[in-house]
Amino acid sequence: MQVSVVIITLNASQTLESCLQSCQQFTDIIILDSGSTDDTINIAKQYGAKVHQHNWLGFGKQKQLAVSLASNDWVLCLDADEWLSQSLQDELKTLDNPTQPNTVFALPRCNRFMGKFLRHGEGYPDWCIRLFNKKHARWSNDSVHEVVEHNGKVIRLKHKLMHESGEKISHYLEKQNRYTDLQAEILFKKGKKVSGSSAITSAIFRFIKFYIIRRGFLDGLPGLIHILIGCGNSLFKYIKLMELQRLHKEKK
Repeated sequence: MQVSVVIITLNASQTLESCLQSCQQFTDIIILDSGSTDDTINIAKQYGAKVHQHNWLGFGKQKQLAVSLASNDWVLCLDADEWLSQSLQDELKTLDNPTQPNTVFALPRCNRFMGKFLRHGEGYPDWCIRLFNKKHARWSNDSVHEVVEHNGKVIRLKHKLMHESGEKISHYLEKQNRYTDLQAEILFKKGKKVSGSSAITSAIFRFIKFYIIRRGFLDGLPGLIHILIGCGNSLFKYIKLMELQRLHKEKK
């Protein structure tokens, strides 16, 4: 299987090298950068990546534009803070072109949070569809929490895609705040209705699902904090949506 690696970047110099080091078996590596001011571009060129520039379009549209620049039909989409474990690199070498070209491949992502790789809860396996044929699947246009749109069979690979979410907690929370802003705006545009009770219930159910049912408690304090932040995201997304709805009514 001939595969192109596709990565979008913005000031990713701290993590990009590990990502690219894990992708050296691939001859076509595409970087779509949205205005980095650090050493991202130099690192990309050192590893033989083809670097393109484009202003930020939102996650879904930016990733889809990057996919369109790939030389091969099959694309492996990575974030700059992810890397292929050695066992996943070996597994990818064994893949053949599937009989059905609309097949997509999901990778089990393992997230590092507060210095620890999470093995339960939301942290693992965090299934992500990342390998697909660009003629038969595409990234959604969502500005955040984008997904691969497809109508084919999903094959789950065995070995880990590693993810470094090692920024300071303050930076991590700032990023989550931006994400919930975008999520609320998307839901508002779609006409989604929500009540205070349903917002609280969504956070409670999320905690039960990931901390208890999926045993997030086994990941200790990092696992608890990771899940609590996720529950907070679920709550604040809807609170922000309620605020948008209230402001809209007041303008009428």
